[in-house]
Amino acid sequence: MDLHKIENKILSLSPFVKEIEVVMQDDFPFAYIYPDFEKLKKTNIINIEDQIRWYGVELYNIEAPEAQKVHGYKILTQASSKAVDEPNDEIYKILKAYISTLSDSEIYIDSHLELDIGLDSLDYVGLFIFIEQSFGVKIDEVIFSKIMIVEELYMYVRENQTHIDQVTVKWGEIFDEKIDEKLIYSPYIMSIYKTLLLPLFKLYFCLEVKGKENIPSYPCIIAPSHQSMLDGFLIEATLPYKILKKSFFLAYKQVFGRSFLEPISKHGQSILIDANEHLKHTIQYTALPLKEGNNLVVFPEGARTRDRKLLKFKPFFAMLSKTFNIPVVPVVIDGSFEALGTGKLFPRPKKIKVTYLKPIKPENLSYDELTAKVKEAIEYEIKEGL
Repeated sequence: MDLHKIENKILSLSPFVKEIEVVMQDDFPFAYIYPDFEKLKKTNIINIEDQIRWYGVELYNIEAPEAQKVHGYKILTQASSKAVDEPNDEIYKILKAYISTLSDSEIYIDSHLELDIGLDSLDYVGLFIFIEQSFGVKIDEVIFSKIMIVEELYMYVRENQTHIDQVTVKWGEIFDEKIDEKLIYSPYIMSIYKTLLLPLFKLYFCLEVKGKENIPSYPCIIAPSHQSMLDGFLIEATLPYKILKKSFFLAYKQVFGRSFLEPISKHGQSILIDANEHLKHTIQYTALPLKEGNNLVVFPEGARTRDRKLLKFKPFFAMLSKTFNIPVVPVVIDGSFEALGTGKLFPRPKKIKVTYLKPIKPENLSYDELTAKVKEAIEYEIKEGL
């Protein structure tokens, strides 16, 4: 196997991969990747792993033969991974203490906040708010993309701080803030979508739907597994009319904001988000359906699977569930990967099954516990169906 050919292909696909070494591990290619941090800073990207994974490794895997697919990777940074001298002042101690509440990883002065410590978009919003309220320093995504090392963040806060007043971030207060956004309700159009799609899917995919009785009549978060571009339309087609009319769908602007999909998203009760900009406003906008007594459809994986296996679940939906004290309905979509896998343009007539599981209430569960419980419910149903 020509490992250098794999390296060159991934380098050609992602402008944000500076260096890459592919080795054989457990009989499959494994990649060690060093990002081009300067290019990432220039383009204001703060979700680095997503960029490298989806537009580098996974884009390569779509076309690669099975034996040559990259089955794992590690993104490298310059972190020392050992104890080094740290600033001995109050600002650094407060900042480090807050970051430690967001991650179980060891925190060093040269740790990268995403790649070493594991922070994500939800953590970033909390961090920005904590820094602004505790130190009087306003940070947005553009600034943050340049200071994603602990030391760089600390230095920026120290140089710009106006006061020191350690606070507690309260999501309820964040969602209570007014924003200049209004939901676009399209109940009749949603009903038309369902009326057209459901018989078509039943005929073409032999669609089977189970567990609709598990969807509560009151607001909830609907959390499906994500196998293909069909999945949002499958949920639209299978939700009961009464529930569909009061359901909004979370989707990425980079996909559903494209011109040819804009009419569907605009009149399809969609909330379009971008994971690299206006994160606080995005989170507040995402919560609007729940505040107005509607349901929200969120794909916890945040992206489609590339190999049929479940991806890591992101805790954003769990935070919304706990903040608004509403249940999560896990949903298993099975068969859409075979019908329209990544890289395919036209769906094949494969059997698809959509199963709505019993709702999970957020009481007495942490974000991580609720996230894990929803994923476990979906995994169990998948195994039962094998």
